[in-house]
Amino acid sequence: MVSRFAPGATVYGKDGRSYTVEAVDSGTVYCTASNGAETEFPEATLFTETEWAERAAQSKHGKREVPYPRLRQSRHFASTAAKVTAAASEQLLSRVSRLMPSLLDFVAFTVASDILAETHDDDLIEHLSIVKCRQVFDAASPEVRASLVARVLAAQPEALVSAAGLGDNLVQAMVTKGLEPLEQAYEDFQDRPRR
Repeated sequence: MVSRFAPGATVYGKDGRSYTVEAVDSGTVYCTASNGAETEFPEATLFTETEWAERAAQSKHGKREVPYPRLRQSRHFASTAAKVTAAASEQLLSRVSRLMPSLLDFVAFTVASDILAETHDDDLIEHLSIVKCRQVFDAASPEVRASLVARVLAAQPEALVSAAGLGDNLVQAMVTKGLEPLEQAYEDFQDRPRR
């Protein structure tokens, strides 16, 4: 994946401090502050000069937009360490979608909320669009999507994906068990308008 940040470019942290990019490697941006101090950041937590200017303009007008392109570039959607195949992952996603039609929307929304919380944009969570979160989610590879479902359900991706090959009952049981601690969040999600 090509980075938004090139060596020598000026980038901004959440606090508005500017840094000069030294290098970008595997989603980590190595920077130098104006005082010469070296530091590093996850790519998703930094802004380009253009993004920072847009953010400042939106804040001035009292409204900020949810940064869906930045959600898509997050490490959550980049890759997965799980050892699952695309075909088996697709089978899981298909079963989950059939058994609980709103679960994939819930996973997409939950992951987007987690990313915003990590980047200290918690105030934007209430403005998330379920439809746009799902578009970001659906753009990821099947392996990444299956791993995200497993993560939200606190299950091992390999176990959940292999369960899909054994039938609906096992998948339903694993999903139900995984949703138990999320019951209130899942109910609240059901009441959100699907926009």
